[in-house]
Amino acid sequence: AKISFKSIGHNLKPSSWTWDDNNFVTNQFAHPYQGNLYFSSFRSNGYSFWQAAPAAFAGSFMWEVAGETHPPAPNDFINTGMGGIALGEMTYRLSNLIVNNKQKGFKRQANEVLAFLVNPMNGFNRIIDGKWGKVMENSADRMPSKLLGEFDLGGRRFSERGEDDIINKGKNEWYFRLRFNYGDPFVDRKKPFSNFSMVLEGGNNDTAKINTLRVSGFLHGWELSEMNKKNQHVINVTANYDYYHNSSFYYGGQSVNMSLLSHFKTGKNTVIQTLAGAGVIALAAVQDEYLYYGEGRNYDYGPGVNLLADASLIVANKFLLRVHYRGGWFTTVNGNESTHFLNTVTSEMRYLFGKRISLGTEWGHFNLKGYFKDYNDTSRSYPFLRISAGYKLGL
Repeated sequence: AKISFKSIGHNLKPSSWTWDDNNFVTNQFAHPYQGNLYFSSFRSNGYSFWQAAPAAFAGSFMWEVAGETHPPAPNDFINTGMGGIALGEMTYRLSNLIVNNKQKGFKRQANEVLAFLVNPMNGFNRIIDGKWGKVMENSADRMPSKLLGEFDLGGRRFSERGEDDIINKGKNEWYFRLRFNYGDPFVDRKKPFSNFSMVLEGGNNDTAKINTLRVSGFLHGWELSEMNKKNQHVINVTANYDYYHNSSFYYGGQSVNMSLLSHFKTGKNTVIQTLAGAGVIALAAVQDEYLYYGEGRNYDYGPGVNLLADASLIVANKFLLRVHYRGGWFTTVNGNESTHFLNTVTSEMRYLFGKRISLGTEWGHFNLKGYFKDYNDTSRSYPFLRISAGYKLGL
């Protein structure tokens, strides 16, 4: 922390940049969250998404060069920049959604505090600008055409390290999950993140309390059919932030995907929705059991590609059956020379009772394979079964 002109001059040299040794949570969550603050400082001061995006990278660069004596790290620059943009725009839109500028009284103040916790920079600037608690018009894009949210609470049973028999050789945990879909990908497509999805999952796991955080936000797209047609098709480009930390392995990455989304109205009360896509992973952190040094660095870094597929059957807006696949391939540029394959298959069935309460079950399998040049190959599995009650949020 003893910054000097000498340390800044040293860090400004391209030859000084080196991959750092921080632990997984610091690099894959703390740095993206820090980038979210840089991004939001501009976004909450009236700048557009694309005008605020460089601030995440600029803030990261300033910190790497002049905020610490530790040599600048390329992984920090990418994670802070790309992760900060995805988390920043997501939390900025959610914080504005929470606060209704036309409200008064206790509910208004409670919502201001909640919005501050979701995006501190936006809340701080609302205080500085005198908007906190002030009755005025809401922004024109505060409310998208569609909002879907659900909070699940239940139990999960899983088996790790290749044990596929989760009935007889499993472990039980309580878990919660918050899923949020902001906007309609077929309608809200004028600006970046005018539609996005977010999944946050955690539980009483002894490895990590937060097990999953995923954000996927719209950047650009093309309509392949008219929106008033029975069947709809669009191609969307999305910015993505992924964070997994379960009992078997952990993975974090920043990527840009292109996907074909289709909506088929197959009957009076029946709808089928599909997604197929692929993308480029700018940088992924993948657990490496043969690596450990520094402050807890036990994962490899590298770029890669991923594949996405999803199919959902919805009947009368009550019954849901969904199958999801995600695959990724990564090659190491820093760590032990290796390649990694991540495959995820999940299936979900859920029924909505009334307007709010639902019951559901989900089963799936996570598998991470590592192929090493100088060590034995590895395979880590995480088969699971979940049963939960869900509450549809008041949106």
